Amino acid sequence: MTDEPSPITVPAGIPALEAAAEGPRLEAPQLLIITGMSGAGRTRAAAVLEDLDWYVVDNLPAQMLTHLVGMLTSGPTGQRAQRLAAVVDVRGREFFADVREVLDGLRAAGVDHRILFLDASDEVLVRRYEQVRRPHPLQGEGRILDGIAAERAVLGDLRERADTVIDTSELNVHDLAREVRSVVVGSTADVLRVSVLSFGFKYGIPLDADHVVDVRFLANPYWVTELRHLTGRDAPVRDYVLGLPGAVQFVDRYVDALEPVLAGYLNEEKRYVTIAVGCTGGKHRSVAISEAVAARLRERGHQVAVSARDLGKE
Repeated sequence: MTDEPSPITVPAGIPALEAAAEGPRLEAPQLLIITGMSGAGRTRAAAVLEDLDWYVVDNLPAQMLTHLVGMLTSGPTGQRAQRLAAVVDVRGREFFADVREVLDGLRAAGVDHRILFLDASDEVLVRRYEQVRRPHPLQGEGRILDGIAAERAVLGDLRERADTVIDTSELNVHDLAREVRSVVVGSTADVLRVSVLSFGFKYGIPLDADHVVDVRFLANPYWVTELRHLTGRDAPVRDYVLGLPGAVQFVDRYVDALEPVLAGYLNEEKRYVTIAVGCTGGKHRSVAISEAVAARLRERGHQVAVSARDLGKE
């Protein structure tokens, strides 16, 4: 048999694709190792990363880092963890001893990672331990200061390797959160997620509401026969509600009043806020006003989601 060329199966005028064409490239995965002194804020740092949608593993034995990294490189593309943070510290006791060799192995394997080291003065660490009335993990039968000194000796080399060192001595929990976000993702992390929720007072006020707005001062479209079967998401109802005296003025002034409140939430590290807008049944007025409030907030650059809790109950 003679070898024959493969038949051309691509229609004329359409270029054939390479059989080994590259698929879309994913953003390079990120690995962050959180370590440092006990009592310096590692738990708070881990919580901040979880809020930023990182996959966080606390108190991980150093030897498990290599296996954890497999989550970044193996498995179906859509199931790979792209941002992974591991809290590795002296709580691992004998398992912590090999951390330097493990880190060297990651570098040798070409696994890019960053180390965030949290520190604080001895005086501050002692005070924090006295406040929570817990022993230092390396204290043994000695004093808290003995445990702190032993930990500093163990972590000395790791501190030298750190890409970033944060001294938390003068930081409160909010300050620390800001510092961690700045290190990890920069200033773009200052985002407040606003949820605008419409509801009916006759079904109860939402338990998670930070602000409750009562729009029952507006005429009820329920009493207009042509509108009764519609909802606040339908244009005729929306136009009717927003066309009522004082409706648009209320929305504008309420959003103006919210601006310093939302800025204050960000400053106080509150990243989620729920604004509940209520009318009698949660079908007409509250739905239309909540959509209008959400639109104004989006125009001002806020990240907003809208939902109608009680729509469909009538």
